[in-house]
Amino acid sequence: MGKKILYFFRSDIVLTISLILAAASCVMIPPNIQYLEYVDYHTLILLFCLMLIVEGLRREGFFQHIGNLILSRVKRKRGIVFTLVFLCFFSSMFITNDVALITFVPFGILILEMTGMTARICYTVTLMTIAANLGSMFTPFGNPQNLYLYSLSGLRLYQFLALMLPYTAAAAILLILFVLAGYRQTQIQIQVDRSKIENRKLIILYLILFALCVLTVAGFVPHLVTLLAVTAVIFLKNGGLFKEVDYALLLTFVFFFIFVGNLDHFEELRAFISRILKGHEKMVGIAASQVMSNVPAAMLLSNYTSQIQELIIGVNIGGLGTLIASMASLISYKQINNRYPEMKWKYMAVFTLCNLMFLVVLCVIGL
Repeated sequence: MGKKILYFFRSDIVLTISLILAAASCVMIPPNIQYLEYVDYHTLILLFCLMLIVEGLRREGFFQHIGNLILSRVKRKRGIVFTLVFLCFFSSMFITNDVALITFVPFGILILEMTGMTARICYTVTLMTIAANLGSMFTPFGNPQNLYLYSLSGLRLYQFLALMLPYTAAAAILLILFVLAGYRQTQIQIQVDRSKIENRKLIILYLILFALCVLTVAGFVPHLVTLLAVTAVIFLKNGGLFKEVDYALLLTFVFFFIFVGNLDHFEELRAFISRILKGHEKMVGIAASQVMSNVPAAMLLSNYTSQIQELIIGVNIGGLGTLIASMASLISYKQINNRYPEMKWKYMAVFTLCNLMFLVVLCVIGL
């Protein structure tokens, strides 16, 4: 049991760091009843419910089926890449960036191998990763930091969408330009699996539950109602999904809630961070994301500013840049490293260069 726990923490560096920070802060501020007030339960409930629903849809092959349907109509190399990139871009708005990459990067690599495009794998997977990280910034449920910051911001759903629309549109245009510049209109034949979905009723049920989550984000349905409905339906229909929830991410949130809540007791530190942030929320959010990833950056910085909208923009753009700026990017890196270990340094170079180019453009728009 001890070895399993140790492996659990060693396999997730962000979780481990969050635990160490929380434990260190507990030494300075001994645990007490106030700890319960640190946690944003609404964020945890929605994350938990969305993980269950999306994993259910993934197991039923829903996303793969959609991808196959679209790709079956594509006849050119450039069209294939457009499809793979924008599958990640649009799907991440609803199923989160990490799930989009887990689902479509292995699928994309397989398609590229089938069409003899392995020489372009590093560039294509890089664009797919950027697309997932940038598409996910459009909606409150596109990534974990958005869910958290949305709950703090007081924004309505349409206000959040309007806030992120210019950056999402700019990202889409950049992705189109990068695909046009990187691929030719060479005709190609591709055969994809066109098998039908077997359990349509279960997929419809999952989609109804997803719509319930969206209504909860919009403020129309109480969080506890959604939690009870989702857990009851999943338990009755497919209890095994509870094993697939990313509990490491949920624990990471809890540990950071404790750490940030305890830091709030130190007035001098609070004043110092507030001074750095004031009027510079976007740029500080971008810079902090490069070294600590955008989820912990959002959780830490949100406690020291009232300009949550600026911080939302900053940490979302901040998902570009380094490999750890968005932890979802590690999913693509691991896929390349496992399948083509000889390409990992080439991938890192291509990934970093493309990310920096996107980051510079979106920073200019942000300023």
